[in-house]
Amino acid sequence: MSYLPNFLLIFRTDGLLITFSLTFLLISSCVTSVSLSLDFYSSSCPNVELLIKDTVRSATAVDPTIPGKLLRLVFHDCIVEGCDGSVLVQGNNTERSDPANTSLGGFEVVENAKRWLEVLCPGMVSCADILVLAARDAVEIAGGPSVAVPLGRLDSRTSSAANVRPNMVDTSFSIDEMTQLFSSKGLSLDDLVILSGAHTIGKAHCSAFSERFEEGPKGTLEPIDTSLNKDYAMELIKQCPAGASGAVTVNNDPVTASIFDIQYYKNLIAGKGLFSSDSVLMSDSQTRNRVEALSANQDEFFKNWSESFLRMVSIGVKTGNDQGEIRTSCSSFNI
Repeated sequence: MSYLPNFLLIFRTDGLLITFSLTFLLISSCVTSVSLSLDFYSSSCPNVELLIKDTVRSATAVDPTIPGKLLRLVFHDCIVEGCDGSVLVQGNNTERSDPANTSLGGFEVVENAKRWLEVLCPGMVSCADILVLAARDAVEIAGGPSVAVPLGRLDSRTSSAANVRPNMVDTSFSIDEMTQLFSSKGLSLDDLVILSGAHTIGKAHCSAFSERFEEGPKGTLEPIDTSLNKDYAMELIKQCPAGASGAVTVNNDPVTASIFDIQYYKNLIAGKGLFSSDSVLMSDSQTRNRVEALSANQDEFFKNWSESFLRMVSIGVKTGNDQGEIRTSCSSFNI
């Protein structure tokens, strides 16, 4: 499905699209080694952020699950070999083909934005930057904070499924396992608690938390994780009974599923964290204290989210021709 950014209609109806496109055809697409900056596209593609936000907003109007999908997608990109758009590439043995990534969504939103940008600013805007901006906008559209994001990332020329598992957080991870992985990416324990707040939106497949249940003698599931609220556990069993289809999903947040807020932290305190990796945040005194503080102050969460999000989308960025490229299509490397 193609999502048409509304503001592009202005360009198409008043004839400015042709003028705008020709202007950028005259700009060289050569990228030199530079640092990320807030005004990176101010001359080469000044409307990039408006176009991407409008694309995300239009897609969300059709599919309300888009914000959660985009937020998960950018995390899966950045945590594996850096924020370089490598998770977007299709093909055998790419990151996208790994079982940990086959349930990802939101790719079409990034591709739609890329197609329009290739009309307006050919060869200028990387898929890595598009994904970061789309995820940033997804949070804002869902009611979260707006974050000023430095730009200038290049797209990776490689994407390997072999890199996924050693770098990916599993929903069954312990505090120590998550802390070690986050630390290897330059992220702190506090970043772990803050970025876990992304689970305030989005959906998950039943298999993502199946280890918290076992099949009883009568063929029905029974909760075995004592950290899980009993009533919540029974509700999850109703939604994900034994033998449920692999396509079945449940809301990460059972209370305000589509709103980016602090309900996630309130859920943890109530024993209603969907994943084991959520619930374990209450098992450590340091992370529990942060959860409790954030559950009482949405302004603090939004402030901290903005800071942690910026750190996450700065992991392993590529900014020179020797490191990456600007793909014409986000799903494939340039020929």
